[in-house]
Amino acid sequence: MSNLKATKRDNSTSGSNNKLRAEGFIPAILYGGKDPNQNISVSKKDISNIINSDTFLSKVLELDIEGKKEKVIPRDVDFHVVSEEPIHIDFMRIVSGKKIILEIPVKFINHPDSPGLKRGGVLNIVRRKVELKCPAENIPDEIIVDLAGTDIGTSIKISSVKLPENVNPTITDRDFVVATVAAPTVIKEPEKPTEETPVEGAEGEAPAEGAETSAKDGEAAKKDDKAKDGTAEKKPDNKKATEKKPAEKK
Repeated sequence: MSNLKATKRDNSTSGSNNKLRAEGFIPAILYGGKDPNQNISVSKKDISNIINSDTFLSKVLELDIEGKKEKVIPRDVDFHVVSEEPIHIDFMRIVSGKKIILEIPVKFINHPDSPGLKRGGVLNIVRRKVELKCPAENIPDEIIVDLAGTDIGTSIKISSVKLPENVNPTITDRDFVVATVAAPTVIKEPEKPTEETPVEGAEGEAPAEGAETSAKDGEAAKKDDKAKDGTAEKKPDNKKATEKKPAEKK
């Protein structure tokens, strides 16, 4: 249990609260039980170590209000919208014999002793906090879930979690799942494209040997036919020709 010093504050105007914050204090209120509500302030430095923890809103604290000690539990924290600094805290008195409904964080232990996680399984956390009804004098800091012996496909339900005496979940109509050990997700690499079979006669590719022979035979046959019917082209006289034959590309 953490001890925290607090100071009474009579003035609760916006101006006085802003002055407190500038001096390194956080305005707060204490309520619950038979005593009237009380305006207090706490040192930001003293509470900074626990205010950002997951267990802060379920952690029992002992407030020392100018010599008078009271067991309390934080119920709400307001943060500045820009700086995200705490600007106000609500504390509730713990009254013996009363039950309190709290969200208690879940802690998982013995990861190396889980056969499923050893084989590449993944811990899928369904609930990071569980709402419990607790006696004021027996509030757990956290719920412990032991992963020893869990294999792939295991569902860890609230009934298998050991809770403190007289501490019960607020959900009573079903045995809900807290976490599962799921099978590993295998990501397949994209298949490499196969090399395409070259198309016969494609640009930049040499024609097949048989095709080249057929083309030459066809040209020779055409020349013979033209020679027979007298339609063969006459070659121009070299002397009369004015255009030069373009050089053949190598």
